[in-house]
Amino acid sequence: MQINPAAKKTFGLFNIAEGEARLSGVAVFGLSVSRAVLERALPDLEPAISALECSRFVLLDECPANSESWFLARTFDALLASDVRGVVSFADPVPRRTSTGKLVAVGHVGTIYQASNATYTGRATARTIKLLPDGTVLNDRSAQKVRKQEQGHEYVEAKLMFLGAPAPRAGCNPALWLRDALQAVGAVNLRHRGAHRYVFRLGKNQRERERITLGYPDLKPYPKGPDSSGRTH
Repeated sequence: MQINPAAKKTFGLFNIAEGEARLSGVAVFGLSVSRAVLERALPDLEPAISALECSRFVLLDECPANSESWFLARTFDALLASDVRGVVSFADPVPRRTSTGKLVAVGHVGTIYQASNATYTGRATARTIKLLPDGTVLNDRSAQKVRKQEQGHEYVEAKLMFLGAPAPRAGCNPALWLRDALQAVGAVNLRHRGAHRYVFRLGKNQRERERITLGYPDLKPYPKGPDSSGRTH
């Protein structure tokens, strides 16, 4: 099993209704791509120790109503018991479609975080992302792995080859191969206004939570609708 070094705390939600524990949800908390993500949102807390990013929060559709709020609250109880005092999480509001038009991601505004009384602090930095024909995104970190031939580049290259890119030739320039591979698979640029950023301050009571400094203003109202999915080539 491949271990994700960015994950610091992981939790599973199990359904035991039929007598056998079956994994029905996962929550992963850990390091951000950049320390600045946590430092700016929670300036008084130590990134990766007392402040973490929620990088995955997924439940099966079959889970009963309110399962998300219940599971999130239980993970926060466990995090607080291990001296984590702040969590940053992002919701991506941009729908994703494959090159054939199939919807693979509806675009989320953070409804579960809103229901859990998260502090909404605006959007992350706007950027242009590279959308692959299967509806997934080739992020900057993955592209850098290929260009610099860093650990994990094989997985990225294999995915692009699966989508139709030619195999890299021996001795070729990785950066040039990546450019040609993206063109070969039909990747397109997608202008992204930035994911919605939510912050949770953890404490045993309201007073403890309010003592934790927010690095961004508390914005109201919560966002309600997904963004458009405009593409540029």
